[in-house]
Amino acid sequence: MNIVIRPLHQLARVALVLAVSFAAINISQPALAQAPAADAARAHKVALIDMAVIFKQYKKFEVLREDLKAEIEQSEVKAKEMATNLQALQQKMKSFKEGSPEFSASEKQLATSSAEFEAFRRSAQREFLKKESEIYHTVYLEVTDAVAKYAQYYKYTLVLRFSSEELDRDNPQGLIQGMNRQVVYFEAENDITQPVLKYLNQKFTGAAGAAAPRAAEATRPGTSR
Repeated sequence: MNIVIRPLHQLARVALVLAVSFAAINISQPALAQAPAADAARAHKVALIDMAVIFKQYKKFEVLREDLKAEIEQSEVKAKEMATNLQALQQKMKSFKEGSPEFSASEKQLATSSAEFEAFRRSAQREFLKKESEIYHTVYLEVTDAVAKYAQYYKYTLVLRFSSEELDRDNPQGLIQGMNRQVVYFEAENDITQPVLKYLNQKFTGAAGAAAPRAAEATRPGTSR
């Protein structure tokens, strides 16, 4: 039997390869064993929120809309005054003979006033639509911020919109829409609408206890929709 004696540098290389191979085996085995635990720790936890309820019952949204409504009413008062003046100019122009200097002057004044009224109406409409959009945008950002805080605190990984409104069997169209909802069943404790709404209202009114959204105080069995 022939015995092969390798040079020292070759033996060192073989020993290094074997050491690296064993190290790789020792490292990979615990990593694979820990993979299921890591996946379990990242399991999804889903929450639901009824945005329609939030917008209807959030006091700040109500106040902002009432303020806008007051501005619109003031604008309507001015528009009515301008419309009344236009009617008066029309009546005045009828008292003059067509083609007379007075008639021409009244006609010119009527045209100018009509243009001013139309410009005012269009400008007011654009302004109020812009303000209304800003209100919705502001409130939406506040709601999503509160939802994010709640989800992070209670370890929710996903928050979906849903409708908590009961199905109305007497309204065929509404019934069909309700039956097409994405959420068919959910656990009551996963509905975060009320705690988020409570937090938003407390924060807006400056009430105590608005440091963070709190979970619902009581839970109910699963709810089918």
